Amino acid sequence: MLKNILKHINSPEDLRQLSAVDLQQLAQELRRFIIEIVATKEGHLGASLGVVELTIALHYVFNTPEDLLIWDVGHQAYGHKILTGRKAEFHTNRQHNGLSGFPKRNESVYDAFGTGHSSTSISAALGMAIASQLKGENRQHIAVIGDASIASGMAFEGLNHAGVTTANLLVVLNDNAIGIDPSVGALKQYLTNVKKGTQKQDNIFEALNFEYSGPIDGHNMAALLTELERLKTIDGPKFLHIITTKGKGLKQAEADQVKYHAPGKFNATTGDLISKNNENLPPKYQDVFGLTLVELAKANKKIIGITPAMPTGSSLKYMMDEIPERAFDVGIAEQHAVTMAAGMATQGLVPFCNIYSTFLQRAYDQIIHDVALQNLPVIFCIDRAGLVGEDGATHHGVFDLAYLRCIPNLIIVAPRNEIELRNILYTAQKGLQHPIAIRYPRGRGVTPNWKSEFKAIEIGTGVQLNQGDNLAILSVGAISNTVSKAIEELNCAHYDMRFVKPLDEPLLHTVFKNHSTLITLEDGVVSGGFGSAILEFAATHNYKNDVILKGIPDAFTEHGSVNTLYETLELDPFHLKQFISDLIQKKGTP
Repeated sequence: MLKNILKHINSPEDLRQLSAVDLQQLAQELRRFIIEIVATKEGHLGASLGVVELTIALHYVFNTPEDLLIWDVGHQAYGHKILTGRKAEFHTNRQHNGLSGFPKRNESVYDAFGTGHSSTSISAALGMAIASQLKGENRQHIAVIGDASIASGMAFEGLNHAGVTTANLLVVLNDNAIGIDPSVGALKQYLTNVKKGTQKQDNIFEALNFEYSGPIDGHNMAALLTELERLKTIDGPKFLHIITTKGKGLKQAEADQVKYHAPGKFNATTGDLISKNNENLPPKYQDVFGLTLVELAKANKKIIGITPAMPTGSSLKYMMDEIPERAFDVGIAEQHAVTMAAGMATQGLVPFCNIYSTFLQRAYDQIIHDVALQNLPVIFCIDRAGLVGEDGATHHGVFDLAYLRCIPNLIIVAPRNEIELRNILYTAQKGLQHPIAIRYPRGRGVTPNWKSEFKAIEIGTGVQLNQGDNLAILSVGAISNTVSKAIEELNCAHYDMRFVKPLDEPLLHTVFKNHSTLITLEDGVVSGGFGSAILEFAATHNYKNDVILKGIPDAFTEHGSVNTLYETLELDPFHLKQFISDLIQKKGTP
């Protein structure tokens, strides 16, 4: 037996040269390799540790990349990346100009489909399987999906269609009873009963015309190999149910699966987290939301909290702990979350629907058709707005201002700091005539002592933060704090417009009359966003001022730290100060 098998594995072809008896040792080495890299470089840990045996077995049994393998979401694909030629680069995972944290087609031929959002794998694999049929190709098509993701509507749509085809599709259900937070819902209970052998009703997957097998131990290499070899010989849609433990092989990751989903830096030997000194730091915006909502909900019994599978990440967990009867984790079901909130609003409740910006994209029709068209006062709390960092293009929250701004009846506001966020949450629950979208970024704010007395904010009003002569900057959201740093010691006016819709038109008339040159700044795409709204205002009122739009360009921004990405886009304080200084000099402004 080789002492270090992984050292010699640079592709699945190398893997297939091994004897099956060597694969368990390889699993131990692969697990240790992932732990050691993620301990120092950070990333998603628990999901990949849980599918090490499955990853090895799939590449051993199937002829990848000729056979097409899709990892749903992709949190669990680290082992896949390491075995498919990216071992030497894996230390760059999720870093700027390094490997993506998710499967990505232009990164490797083994990444058959780019993922990042949940529940897409079955539909994509089915599309590939039907394409192979039509082209007369004899290939295998495998979708690996978790128990949290398979409960999402899109996954069921894929299963429903696949069941009436003869496509050569294998769905592997990686059942570990958790996504990022514990799985919820009736399907989770069904799968639990299947595992216990207490499920009385017919098998739901067999009822959908899948050849069902399992559940089997997803950490038993021999059982996996035997079953995958058998399923490879069966035509049509197949379903393999495996049971795994998220965080397998690291004691702390198995014990605290939520924290070790993406634990930050930790000791690779002991598994203990490396503690950070968070004393006197400003709070995370998500915690300002979560704690303020609890405070408001205790006083206003009509308030409801809703999140689609992100109670910890959104900090709705605080309300779920203190007022569980009025706080709901609906699972990975953004469309359902929005329309359920709309239903509650028809009955006089005050629903706070908290969804990450990137995931709200999945419920666009519901925002328009079920909320805005009926003018229902749902309060959307849009977390992770702007650039989110290492998760990259699949997760940046940069499109919301553009895709929401065109919807009638919808108020859109981006508070610049924690106090403003707290006050707009307070204002919204007092009773509005329209739905409202409140967007705020990932990470910490700027105000350590943020728990001030509530003050209502007048809808559609901006504020002037700095005096200046010819040049003025108009900003929205937390990027306003970047502007404040950039214009120190410069003769430049600064207005925090706060509301993208409705705009503060009286203030804008003043701005256009008093300043010859305007710069708009936003942490969203420039195309169709806040700056576009200012240009439309100028065109409507025939203003001829110079207006310069700055924000996220018309291209997908890749991964890297938030600071690095803003520096790369020249939207950090240093580059902004340089740009503004050059503009002042060019314009001859004193």
